[in-house]
Amino acid sequence: MRNKASNSQSTKSRANAQMQAANSMLNPGDEAPRGTPGTGDDICPECHGKGRIGGAPCPKCGGSGTITRAIGGA
Repeated sequence: MRNKASNSQSTKSRANAQMQAANSMLNPGDEAPRGTPGTGDDICPECHGKGRIGGAPCPKCGGSGTITRAIGGA
């Protein structure tokens, strides 16, 4: 029984670490992690797809020029 609890805890820790890693990759303009069903890439409304504002990376898209948005009522 002890091993089962240990494995269960290890699985939970791994799942939490993966979720935190996915969330840390979100930019402020993203509505969901990239690749989430019901989402798609859109041009960043802040930098208009250029990725930079005044010579610095755009704070909304992180310099990529795109953000992830929910589509189709997702």
